[in-house]
Amino acid sequence: MSDFLLAMTTLWRREMVRFFRQRSRIVGYGDPGNEADFIMKRKLFFLFVVCFGCARQPELIRYYPVPEFSLVERSGKTVTRHDLAGKVWVADFIFTNCGGTCPMMSEEMRKLQDVLPPEIHMVSFTVDPSRDTAEVLAKYAQKFGADENRWWFLTGEKQALYDLSIKGFKLALEDTGGTRTEPITHSTRFVLVDRQGMIRGYYGGTEDEELKRLSADAKKLL
Repeated sequence: MSDFLLAMTTLWRREMVRFFRQRSRIVGYGDPGNEADFIMKRKLFFLFVVCFGCARQPELIRYYPVPEFSLVERSGKTVTRHDLAGKVWVADFIFTNCGGTCPMMSEEMRKLQDVLPPEIHMVSFTVDPSRDTAEVLAKYAQKFGADENRWWFLTGEKQALYDLSIKGFKLALEDTGGTRTEPITHSTRFVLVDRQGMIRGYYGGTEDEELKRLSADAKKLL
């Protein structure tokens, strides 16, 4: 909180406490003097609201740059990091054979597609490229009504995708030790990336409050 905003907050609190203490002692509340005092306090309150609204919002953290990559989109075209240059985008890591959290994550991504401004893009990377070919991803994307111009699904070499998740996005990923419904252990976080390809936030991909925060943060980057 800025020094100015802190000062205004303190002043407003002190004056409102003083006003209500005075009001509680007034027997003939309603006389011109008391009405003027009330109007003055009300103006002070609105001044505080205006100053609070004008206060500078804290800047989002700059985490790491997204590394170079070259992968295949469900349409069959090659997509690189440069294709996302100048765009704000949200990333996640899923796989179509996942019976647990992945469908939930994709449903939440669909909701983001509906509520976010059209210039914000979504990118879903598979963590099971041996099964998730471009054709398989195309069918999966269709189930969630993914806009092919805004929401991309990418596949490619397994090592490239694993390096991108672990080293690039700093998200855990392991293809052993999972469960029957989720044989691949992967992060359920959504990642917000700015126009310069810099990671600016991590959010729980199945938590409503986290996704509200993501939506608000994404709009700040436009």
